[in-house]
Amino acid sequence: MTAQKDPDTRDRILRAAARLLTEAGGEPVSTRAVCTAAGVGAPTLYHHFGDKRGLFDAVAARGFEEYLASKRAQGGTGDPVEDLRRGWDLHIEYAVTHPAFYTLMYGTPRTPAAAGEAYGILLGLVEAVAGAGRLRVPVATAARMIHAAGVGTALTLIAGPSGEAADREASVRTREAVLAAVTSEGGDPAGTPLAARAVALKAALGSAPPAGLTASEAALLGEWLDRLAG
Repeated sequence: MTAQKDPDTRDRILRAAARLLTEAGGEPVSTRAVCTAAGVGAPTLYHHFGDKRGLFDAVAARGFEEYLASKRAQGGTGDPVEDLRRGWDLHIEYAVTHPAFYTLMYGTPRTPAAAGEAYGILLGLVEAVAGAGRLRVPVATAARMIHAAGVGTALTLIAGPSGEAADREASVRTREAVLAAVTSEGGDPAGTPLAARAVALKAALGSAPPAGLTASEAALLGEWLDRLAG
């Protein structure tokens, strides 16, 4: 059986590329080095992945799958804002524990399908906060803010000098600043800011569209709620 027809060959190449990335400490990894480590020739690598970009796109997708395994296993606490907080910490922990994978996943313009699922999990956490009437801004805005701040923090920690205490403090301060900007404290609904109420109502209507409104009326209501949320 040739290497090209061996069903394990692709996985062996991926594992070799992942190991070399981890050992490289941020330095480039060549396809020649990957071929040597995997015990295959260049034609076999190109047969499975097309080119170098295809190879590292596949490595990034594998990294996302490992990351998603921990995200999928994350249980709820009963407090949607605390769930967001825990999601942030899990994201940062993955980054500092797997810097080579994380940089490949988020430091380059790669969009494997697993990246969409990862962002979908974040959207779900934010929507839960909105449903509880504790989101100050629209769901999409809050998700973009949290995602941008989380990725920026993670890449900064990876690039900077290692210092676990300092890293944790920087991450916690950034996390709390972002959460303070997009969420509000729970409590008496009468004291909930109007913007948070508008966000909560739009989230509720999104999960259970009102039967008494036409599509045009629902769209108009959504536009009004967005204005109030803004």
